[in-house]
Amino acid sequence: MRGMKIYEARRARDKFAMVLYCGAAVLGIVWLLFILFALVRSGVGGLSLTVFTQNTPPPGSAGGLLNAIVGSLIMTAVGVAIGAPIGLLAGTYLAEYGRGSVLASTVRFINDILLSAPSIVIGLFVYEIMVAPMGHFSGISGAIALAIIVIPVVLRTTEDMLLLVPGALREAGTALGMTRALVINKVAYRAAKAGLVTGMLLAVARVSGETAPLLFTALNNQFFDANLNEPMPSLPVVIYQFALSPYKDWQKLAWAGALLITFAVLALSIFARVLGSRKAAQ
Repeated sequence: MRGMKIYEARRARDKFAMVLYCGAAVLGIVWLLFILFALVRSGVGGLSLTVFTQNTPPPGSAGGLLNAIVGSLIMTAVGVAIGAPIGLLAGTYLAEYGRGSVLASTVRFINDILLSAPSIVIGLFVYEIMVAPMGHFSGISGAIALAIIVIPVVLRTTEDMLLLVPGALREAGTALGMTRALVINKVAYRAAKAGLVTGMLLAVARVSGETAPLLFTALNNQFFDANLNEPMPSLPVVIYQFALSPYKDWQKLAWAGALLITFAVLALSIFARVLGSRKAAQ
């Protein structure tokens, strides 16, 4: 009899916990849908061909976001090109060479700190080591700030994906006379390729919407400028500045830019998840 009462009490607690979990999930989804609805409702009206063909305008003039879009693409591409290889190599060291070593534990601890560090702190750091000594803002400073954000994301994903590769595959490569580096390159990387690509896509999605570090590094530029040694426009910074302005035309462009960057990040995240789920299914 007592056992039955304990069982019923546990079932009641389980149902109560399930209700709480489902309620929290539904509440989060409802707020997400509400935000997306407000973004689409306000952003669609600002979308037009001029958004992609004209530069950011002065107040009261027609214009678009071409320079901001191109600037964001340039700095994101350069940041990923710098940060992704570093994260890939560091993650490979942790997974393949440094298991259990003091250096690996130290690198992993520092990476965890970087992964959770506010992006504005990274922006201030790059400002101190690059912008202040150079005497001016620049696109390359913004790219370096984004690269620092990319490194811990790629490092963590690389380590996790390589640790999932069965050791038997490495042993088979070694048995065929392959060196350790060749086994990593030809066996481990190929087995974990989908996961590694997923990590890089998530890193791109992570830095695409960063505003704070770019305010301290690249600042902004109203004109089209692909020179990395000069202040460079970016879509997140333009959205931030235009959204705070009292001009209706700027606010309209800010909504359009927010819609573009949200759906770009959403598309990247979905593609990365689908790629990762396909790999897991295999």
